[in-house]
Amino acid sequence: MSVSLVARRYATALYELGSETGTLESLVSEVERVGLAYDESAELRAALANPLVAHASKRAIMNELCERLSVSEITKNTLGLLVDRRRMPTLPYIAQTLRELSDKKKGVLRAEVLSAVPLNADYTTRLQEQLRRITGKQVVLDCKEDPALIAGIVTRIGDRVFDGSLRTRLVAMKDALLPSSAA
Repeated sequence: MSVSLVARRYATALYELGSETGTLESLVSEVERVGLAYDESAELRAALANPLVAHASKRAIMNELCERLSVSEITKNTLGLLVDRRRMPTLPYIAQTLRELSDKKKGVLRAEVLSAVPLNADYTTRLQEQLRRITGKQVVLDCKEDPALIAGIVTRIGDRVFDGSLRTRLVAMKDALLPSSAA
C-alpha cells in the first residue's frame, strides 16, 4: 500500500475524530510536533525501524516522546497504533495530510514563498493580501530563503507557481539572446 494512501487513511480518521470531539486544531498541532521530532531525529527513526529493538521498547520510546511533547491521549494512542503496525515512516505524511484537511475545512490555503533575503512584515502582508484576492481564500505564508534566487520571490500555492525571481528572468533572457545549438 502506498505511503500517501496510508497517510490519508490515518489523517482522515484523526480529522473525523478531532472534528467530533472539537479538538481538531490541537490534534493537528500535536501530530505536526511529533512528526517534526520524528523527521528531525535520525536516532529516533533508526530505533523505531530496527527489528532488533523489542516492540515493548519501541512503545516505551514513543510513550516517552509523547510525555515530553505533552500530547493528548488521542495522539498518544494513534502513535502507539503506528508503532504496532510498523507505520511510523508515514507520520510526517499523516501530519501534512491532516493539516491540509484542517485547512480545507477552514477555507485556508498555504503558500510557500521562497526569497533570496528575508522578507519584511509589510511586504508579506501585501503579498498575503494579493494572494487572497487572486485565490479568493485566506492565505497563510510559509516563507523560506534561497540565496540562489539572486533577487525576487517564487510563490507556490498547490500546483500553481508564480516565479518572479531574477534567476528565472536571467535564464529566459539568455535563452532569448543566444541561439540554440539544437537547430
